[in-house]
Amino acid sequence: MIEILKRFFNTFFRSLFKGKKQVKLGLYGPPNGGKTTLANRICQDWLGEDMGKVSPIAHETREIQIKEQITIKSKGKELSFNLVDTPGIATKVDYEDFLKHGMQEGEAKQRAKEATKGIIDSIKWLDDMDTVIVVIDATKDPFSQVNITIIGNLQARNIPVLIVANKIDLKRADKKKIEAAFPQYKVVGISAKYGTNFDEFYDELIKMA
Repeated sequence: MIEILKRFFNTFFRSLFKGKKQVKLGLYGPPNGGKTTLANRICQDWLGEDMGKVSPIAHETREIQIKEQITIKSKGKELSFNLVDTPGIATKVDYEDFLKHGMQEGEAKQRAKEATKGIIDSIKWLDDMDTVIVVIDATKDPFSQVNITIIGNLQARNIPVLIVANKIDLKRADKKKIEAAFPQYKVVGISAKYGTNFDEFYDELIKMA
């Protein structure tokens, strides 16, 4: 009888707390696609504060950044998650690229070293993600080695994905190209900088998670 009661209460408490785990929502993509700008927009909308620093120089974000307990709402539904902003993934980091932005050689080499470590950390963190938003610059060719590598890794892990076609405020933006490149996923066109189309973005995010 005692064993039966134990099994009952174990089952009861497992069901009681099922679904209470905090979802880890990761932002992935190449450098300067707008991941941190998007993270800041989400945090401003729901927490009233920024998440990280943005810069026109690639690899501004070189360490994993986490903002906990964000709850978004859309059409009577809500989703709570820990937001994870990851360093931009690149196939190559060359310190000489930073010299072009006026950095001294020592600073440029250190930044390249930190950026490389950040890329490795981003890939490692994929195993901890429950859901991923892939942020792609809609003004660039989506068929890049980096984008294909990121999507391939996510597919291999069966992680739910929402693709964001960012920078649709720019004339050269082409959401349809991204949809054609990755037809297996929902693509939402936004401008993280100006907050364009965020109602649809939040709605799709809640549906997916």
